[in-house]
Amino acid sequence: MTRNSAGQVPATFARSLDALRADTSPQAIAMALSGGLDSSVLLQLAHTYAREQGMVLFAFHVHHGLSPNADTWLAHCEHSCAQLGVAFDHRRVTVAKSKSGVEAAARKLRYAALGEMCLAHGVGLLLTAHHLDDQAETVLLQLLRGSGAAGLSGMDGANTAPKLLGSPDIVVGRPLLSLSRAELEAYAGEHAIAWVNDESNADPRYARNALRHQVMPTLEQAFPGFAQRFARSAAHAQSAQRMLAELAEQDLSACLDGEAVDVNRLRALSMDRIYNMLRHWFGTRGISMPSTAWLTEMVAQLLEAREDAQLLVTHPDCHIRRHRGRLFITPKLAQLAGMRDPDDEGVIEKHGEAFRWVGQDQLRFPAYGGVLHFDRAEQGFDAGWLRAQPLVIDFRKGGERLKLAENRPTRSLKAHYQASGIPAWERTRLPIVSVHEELLFAAGLGMDCRRFGAGPGPFISLRWEAGTVLTVQK
Repeated sequence: MTRNSAGQVPATFARSLDALRADTSPQAIAMALSGGLDSSVLLQLAHTYAREQGMVLFAFHVHHGLSPNADTWLAHCEHSCAQLGVAFDHRRVTVAKSKSGVEAAARKLRYAALGEMCLAHGVGLLLTAHHLDDQAETVLLQLLRGSGAAGLSGMDGANTAPKLLGSPDIVVGRPLLSLSRAELEAYAGEHAIAWVNDESNADPRYARNALRHQVMPTLEQAFPGFAQRFARSAAHAQSAQRMLAELAEQDLSACLDGEAVDVNRLRALSMDRIYNMLRHWFGTRGISMPSTAWLTEMVAQLLEAREDAQLLVTHPDCHIRRHRGRLFITPKLAQLAGMRDPDDEGVIEKHGEAFRWVGQDQLRFPAYGGVLHFDRAEQGFDAGWLRAQPLVIDFRKGGERLKLAENRPTRSLKAHYQASGIPAWERTRLPIVSVHEELLFAAGLGMDCRRFGAGPGPFISLRWEAGTVLTVQK
């Protein structure tokens, strides 16, 4: 026995889609069509709604090629849309082996393909056929994984997924989320809707299938209507998560110092708020959420390390570093060819890269990760003198000294870096330019004034731009 008659399904769907449209104001809507029961019902409901509202509807199918029946499913979807007069499009994807498993790899490719089709057809609202039973399965799976409030929130009625869909402007809507599979099945029966069966949905090796066929029926027998109660719990968890997000945003605003987090301000928070704020910070930076064990270890290192320690914690997506009482998120950068260690076997001596300046505006140095610019300036090196010099670009070896201005002392590069607040991990990627082993320029700091030209000029000022690939201009 279902909560509602099958006749109430269209009204429930329409109310949900009305709310979605009020929030998103889409010019066109699309739906993901697999050909199974859920999406086939969604196709019928969306078609009727779009016709009544005078809206454009698209149906998108993704052919994964994992089943020998995949071509049949594609043909079925295309035929179903043709019968209804719904615009149809599809993409074929190839699912490669992945450490995360076939399900996760296929899901990632499926959403990328759906996002591609949305962008191609100017669609801002993509409907999926997730329903009440899917929500209950999701909550139970997250509970079994030991998830917190965010995981136990289950699926939202609508959300964006820029990483999956390839655009922040596409909203994923789930207008069937309050309806059970039994209600959808009854509706399909009353309206003689044909659908296909994916044989993989019966394979208990997949966690969700094991729950669906072995656990959920037992729960329903012992606790009738449990799926609705799971959905209520998910709604409570969503409310709690929203409050946690608001608190994290407040704490992050209070702890931020530029792009970094002030460690002393962070220490003033309780441990629960520290974890909550750091997870939020990672989320704002597009970093995948770390495990509880990883986060606990990172915080322990952060709070227990000496004040002068150069803390480095490696995350799969980035590095977390502490410098001068601030916490930084830094990218994982590839080793540059110029960053040779003279102690390595086979490397006798580090010489850098010799070059001549013959008037170019810029020179590209891939081994050093950037471009050296030669700007015309009122003060700098005499252009004629600079043309005649055998120049060398290199990374510092230690002991180099630099005088930035006549009224400033000559100091070691290390002292200059410290005075300028340049973190140690950035210094290793800042090249220097010299002539006859005499320092002329240090990236991030400037030029040595002792070699500045006098008279009418013209003069050249050196400038380093990291991470840019430019064509050499002559």
